[in-house]
Amino acid sequence: MAGKAIWKGFINFGDVNLPVKLHTAIREERIQFHLLHRRDRVKLRQQMICAYEDEPVPVEAQVKGFEVEDGKYVIVDPAELEQADPESSRLVEVHEFVKTGQIDTIFLERVYCLEPDINIKGYNTLVRALKEMDVAGICTWAMRKRSYLGALQASGKILRLTTLRHADEVIAAKSLELEKIPLSEKELKIGAELINQLTVPFQPHKFENEHQKKLQMLIDKKARGEKVAVLRPRQLKPTASDKLLQALEASLKRVA
Repeated sequence: MAGKAIWKGFINFGDVNLPVKLHTAIREERIQFHLLHRRDRVKLRQQMICAYEDEPVPVEAQVKGFEVEDGKYVIVDPAELEQADPESSRLVEVHEFVKTGQIDTIFLERVYCLEPDINIKGYNTLVRALKEMDVAGICTWAMRKRSYLGALQASGKILRLTTLRHADEVIAAKSLELEKIPLSEKELKIGAELINQLTVPFQPHKFENEHQKKLQMLIDKKARGEKVAVLRPRQLKPTASDKLLQALEASLKRVA
C-alpha cells in the first residue's frame, strides 16, 4: 500500500500541466545495529574531535570547508550554501522524449510512483501515450533543496519517475580495458544452450534477502541465549580459461 505522498507538483510539457503526487516506490528494510560500550551496554554518542587539540568541538564552533590544497580550506557558511540551492518549484519539467530502450540501466537510480491529483483523465491519457509509443520523458525537477534529472515512464496503469545519474557520474566500460580472449564456436553454442535452459519468466518473489534473513536468525538465537557457531566462508576458485568448455558442458548436463 502506498504511503503518504512525499511531494506534490505538476508534470509540465508544452502547454500541459498535470497535477500529481509523488510516492516512494521502494521500501528498504535493513536490520540496524547500535554502537554500544562493551562494558556497560550503553549507547555511544558521537562527538566531533579537533585533530589538533584532541578535544570535542561544540556545534556552534563548527564550520564547513572545502579542501583546495593539502591543509588549505575554503570556508563556506550556511547563507552562502543556500545560494546554490535550486529555485523552489513544483514542476516536473519534461524536456524531451526518448525511446525507452535507449536509456542504459546504469543511469537508473531511485524509483518513485506518481499518483494523479485531480486531473485523472489527463493522467490516463499520458500513461497510454507513453506506453503505446514506448517512450520516456527526460525531465528535471527540484525537491527538498535538491535538483534531479529523471525519466518519466508508464508502468501498467501508473506513471513512474526514476531519478537518473548524470553523464559525468557514469564510468565508461571501455575504461576497464578488458582483455580480448577468443572463444570457439562450440564454447559459444554450449554457453547459449546453458542460458536457454535456465531462462524463465522474471519472478522476483522467488528470491529473498538471504543476508537479512541470516542476520535475523543470528539475533533471534542470541536473544534466546543460544551459542552461534562461526563458520569459515567457502572459497571459490575461478574457472581457468582452458577449462571453460569442460565447465560449460558439466553445467549443461546438470540443468538438462
